[in-house]
Amino acid sequence: MNKYEFSIIASGLDPTSEDFEQRFYDAGCDDATISFQKGHIIVDFAREAESISSAIASAVQNVETAGATVDRVEPDPLVSLADIAARTGMTRAAMTQYSKGQRSKDFPVPIARVTSDSPLWEWATVAKWLFRHEKLSKEAAIEAEAVRIANAAIQSHDHKLEEAIQGSLKDYEKKLEAA
Repeated sequence: MNKYEFSIIASGLDPTSEDFEQRFYDAGCDDATISFQKGHIIVDFAREAESISSAIASAVQNVETAGATVDRVEPDPLVSLADIAARTGMTRAAMTQYSKGQRSKDFPVPIARVTSDSPLWEWATVAKWLFRHEKLSKEAAIEAEAVRIANAAIQSHDHKLEEAIQGSLKDYEKKLEAA
């Protein structure tokens, strides 16, 4: 068993309700911290499971059993260079050099705020690139992809979340190993 840390952002429950936290505990979120921030329910998990896909799928199911609507899984899939540096332990300057092609070629292009001074990248794409350049572990790249897949499944209302994640991750791992 491995321990996986992630957050589920949810909505649909009244945080002032007397049984707010107890609903999550009773639904199986006894390995999570529940908070309400900026209008969202934040369920921070430290879940032991066989795989990241099992951890996320069971947590989503538990949050839904509590009566909340799952909006997304985090860590946030969109990252700045500062976020990338923090997640990898590298410096912001190093990430800037990678993004400008000064340290290596083919760094992923930003996908949001492209014309601003603070563009955003898709974390799963950057994690894959960093793994291929031996700057990030395979496990970290797989976890980033699992969160991306989970969010896509949540947005498409795929009720077989664990199967969707596991199937896509098998293909992803093969691609990582072939690189």
